[in-house]
Amino acid sequence: MLRRRDFLKTASGATAAVLLSRRTMAAQAAADANSNLSFSSGSMELALSTTAPEFLSLNIDGLGQGRRGPNIVSGRAGDGGYSVAASVSTGVHRAEYRAAGAAADSPAMWTFVFAGSRILLTSQWSGDFNPSPFIFHFDLNQVHSTVLGLFAKTGLLLTPVLLHFPGQGSMRLTSSAPDLELIYASDRPHQSATLQLPGADFARQRIDYTLDVTAIYPDVPGIAGDPRFDAFRRNWLDALQLNPELHALANNTASDTCAFCYYEFADIAALTPPLADGLTALDVVRQTLDRMLAGGFAYGMPIAPDHPTATSDTYPAMVIAAASCVRAGGSDDWLTANYAGIRGWTESMLASDSTGDGFIKYSVSGNSGIWTNGFPKIRPSNWWDTIGFGYEDAYANALAYRAFRDMAMMSGKVNNGADAGRYQAAADKLRSAYYDRFFDPATGVLGGWRSQDGQLHDDYFLFVNGIAIHYGLVEKPQANAIMDKLLAKMKEVGFTNFSLGLPGNLITVPLKDYVHRMPDGRYGGGVREDNSDGFQNYENGGATGAYAFFTLAALYDLGRQAEADKILFPMLDEYGRCGFEGKDAKGHSNDWRRWDGTAMGYEGLLTDDYYTMLAVPLRQSETPWHDSYRPETPLT
Repeated sequence: MLRRRDFLKTASGATAAVLLSRRTMAAQAAADANSNLSFSSGSMELALSTTAPEFLSLNIDGLGQGRRGPNIVSGRAGDGGYSVAASVSTGVHRAEYRAAGAAADSPAMWTFVFAGSRILLTSQWSGDFNPSPFIFHFDLNQVHSTVLGLFAKTGLLLTPVLLHFPGQGSMRLTSSAPDLELIYASDRPHQSATLQLPGADFARQRIDYTLDVTAIYPDVPGIAGDPRFDAFRRNWLDALQLNPELHALANNTASDTCAFCYYEFADIAALTPPLADGLTALDVVRQTLDRMLAGGFAYGMPIAPDHPTATSDTYPAMVIAAASCVRAGGSDDWLTANYAGIRGWTESMLASDSTGDGFIKYSVSGNSGIWTNGFPKIRPSNWWDTIGFGYEDAYANALAYRAFRDMAMMSGKVNNGADAGRYQAAADKLRSAYYDRFFDPATGVLGGWRSQDGQLHDDYFLFVNGIAIHYGLVEKPQANAIMDKLLAKMKEVGFTNFSLGLPGNLITVPLKDYVHRMPDGRYGGGVREDNSDGFQNYENGGATGAYAFFTLAALYDLGRQAEADKILFPMLDEYGRCGFEGKDAKGHSNDWRRWDGTAMGYEGLLTDDYYTMLAVPLRQSETPWHDSYRPETPLT
């Protein structure tokens, strides 16, 4: 028989053991539940919340190779007012979310089923509960996610859509409910975006959403099974980011839309396979152009005081984008309905030629010394909006040449022979005078612009020379000589780290020709007369993926594959590391970098950096030359 003291000691120990056992069992049950709410496959890795139908973490691999990336979403583990029952059977994970307190046998408001490369989300309505929306909370500081689709007249996004995650791949989202509308929003200050999938309701008592992990890229011959091109496959669509607040393709999901970039988007879209049944990338481009045809605004259009007139590359970029839509087919009715508007853009280009010499002109002279210190009061004539391009802009006139030819094609499509002949004549006139107008005998390359005072401004602009050669404005012998000079100059100045991309210019732009001047030289303009204190910062010789395509294109066009490959493959490796996006501790982003790799950008992700992807299909194609010129013919 136990004495009282021994009995109490034994009873106390037994009670503690029971309590400890219960806590252990509860912890084990919670661990089992949490384990069932996590999933990993070659295509994705995710974790669901225990308190609400939402992702705590998600990353994918569109190639199904098990490559892990940063978390796409901002996980929120607070009390969501739900209970969850999770299970796993033969590799298929299932999670059912019910309102807290609901009977275990009541319909689940949201059910997740995931296996392999697919997630099935089902929302069910009951008379007792209305399911709340399922919301993707995208953390753009982690991954610059975007959603590509078409907006309804309500301003909401119609299914199907494509979710794209730079560096990782895409997820195709379809719905069992026709014409279902999703709420898509972005927030630039907080670098976030959301996509809301409505729950079932009385009218639609069950909705099934299917998310399929994929990678969408052109079927390029000769690269299958070659891991050097994996970054191309995962990142082909990085150049297309849809800003939901503007209903337009933009610098990124939460940034500005720039009209002078639209040709880049269209060139990528024209080679892109369908995003989903009934949805193409060119549909999204057309939607962006429709906004402009309806009188919408984009950076590059006239606005006081920055741009007294449209930048010289704005109208050409929009005309080229329209032509890409038409050339791909299925847009004849669209062209007929919008011909007058597209023609108006082209007429604005012609009207800028105030001297009749065949070159489009910017309203700002581009003369040295016209720019003031501090933040720019007036912007120059093209995308490179901190460098003093003006008047006759070599880059913009190369675009104009392509645009005039494209407008001639579209005029023919609508049986307007007079317009077709007129625009082709404008293209021919421009080409016949282009080389002599911009060639600099002192350097052996093309200059960037000829200002109104007649001076040619030449700082070894790689992109200007590349686009002129690629678009067929320079004969082959001269083109080879120009590329020889540029590559020799690149070696002389010591730029060798091609994983950073390429500088726009190989020597500093002098201060008298620089637009954005600050004491710290942050945006490429400093205080020294030679502007050496601004060199390698931002657009003044900073390395970037933006417009590197044109240098690569010129080399591939000329059959100089080995030289081009020395640039392309380090860039592809860097794309594979997501090296052109993200920010450092100072908030500077990797879309622009000094030659030592120091970040100097600000966007976080700049879509122009990914136009370089176009070099891969160009590399794998055969480049024709006729009459000593490379004809401007799109890859499509």
